[in-house]
Amino acid sequence: MANNYKAVKDFLCHHYRHFNAATVIEAAEAWRQQLAQGNRMLVTLAGAMSTAELGILLAEMIRQEKVHAICCTGANLEEDLFNLVAHDHYRRIPNWRALSAEEEWKLAEQGLNRVTDTCIPEEEAMRRIEATMLRRWTSAGSEGRRFLPHEFFYEVLRSGELAGSYQIDPRNSWLNEAAARDLPIFVPGWEDSTLGNMFVAATVRGEVGLDVVKGGLHYMHRLIHWYQETTRDRGLGFFQIGGGIAGDFPICVVPLIAQDLEQEVRLWSYFCQISDSTTSYGSYSGAVPNEKITWGKLDIPSPKFIIESDATIVAPLIFSYLLAE
Repeated sequence: MANNYKAVKDFLCHHYRHFNAATVIEAAEAWRQQLAQGNRMLVTLAGAMSTAELGILLAEMIRQEKVHAICCTGANLEEDLFNLVAHDHYRRIPNWRALSAEEEWKLAEQGLNRVTDTCIPEEEAMRRIEATMLRRWTSAGSEGRRFLPHEFFYEVLRSGELAGSYQIDPRNSWLNEAAARDLPIFVPGWEDSTLGNMFVAATVRGEVGLDVVKGGLHYMHRLIHWYQETTRDRGLGFFQIGGGIAGDFPICVVPLIAQDLEQEVRLWSYFCQISDSTTSYGSYSGAVPNEKITWGKLDIPSPKFIIESDATIVAPLIFSYLLAE
C-alpha cells in the first residue's frame, strides 16, 4: 500500500505545478513539515465526507498519527457508523442530476435518503443505529449519567455489539479507528443530524431526559483545555474540509482563550481549507485565510492555504502525499 501512496505522490509532484494544483502540493508539504517539527493537526469534516467514504484514508491517517483530533458535523459522525453496518444496502445513483421529482419520491418511498449520488438506507442504517443508541441513552438516563454525543458512539464501537454486522473492513472506518485510540472528537451542533433528531423525538415521547446528551458548550469547554494542553510545547495545525460549523466552531477557541479568558495562547500553526465556496462579501466559509488574522486566530508567518476545489478529490490526494513516507 505504501508504494501506491508513493505513486500518487510522485504523480502529484510531477504534474501539479500551477494554480489550485500547486496549492495542493504546497499545503501537503507544509503539513508534512508541521509533523516533522513535532506539531499536531486537527481536521474538520463538513459536508458528507463519511458517506463519500473518506474514512478509508482518514482511518489510515489516524493510525499513522498524522491526525490528532477531529471536529465534525453530527452527520459525519453518524454516517461513518451507518456505512460500517449497512454498506451493502446503500444504492448509488449514477444519473442523480437527471432525477425527476417523481423519481426522488420513489426513492423516499423505498426508505432511500439521497446524498448526491448515494442513497442511505433508512431501515438498515438509520433505524438500526437508532435502536442501538436509544438503549444507550435510556441506560445512561436511568443511571444519572451524561455524555457527549461521540462518547456514545465510542461506547457502542468498543462494546463490540455491532461487530458481527460490519459490512466493510473496520479498518476503513475513521470513527472505529478514532474509538480505538480515544481520539479527541468535537461535534458542535449535533442536534442537526439524523440521530440528533431521533434523540429529541425520544425525549418528546418521554423515553429519555433531554440532559442525557451534552451539547456544544460542553464541547467548547473541553476544547479549551485540550487545546491548551496540546499546544503547551508544540504547535497545532488546522485542516478544514468544507465550511460551516465544523470549521467555524473549533478555530474560535484561540481568540476565546486570548480575549475572553485573557490568557496566553499559541495561535494556530497552520491553516488550510478545501472549499468550493467562493470569496464574496459576508461569506465566512469563503473568506481568505488572512481575514482570520484580524480575529486573532492566525499569525502572519503561519502557513495559509485555500484550495478551491472538490474535497472528495483533493483530500485523498493530500492524505496520500502524507502517507507516502
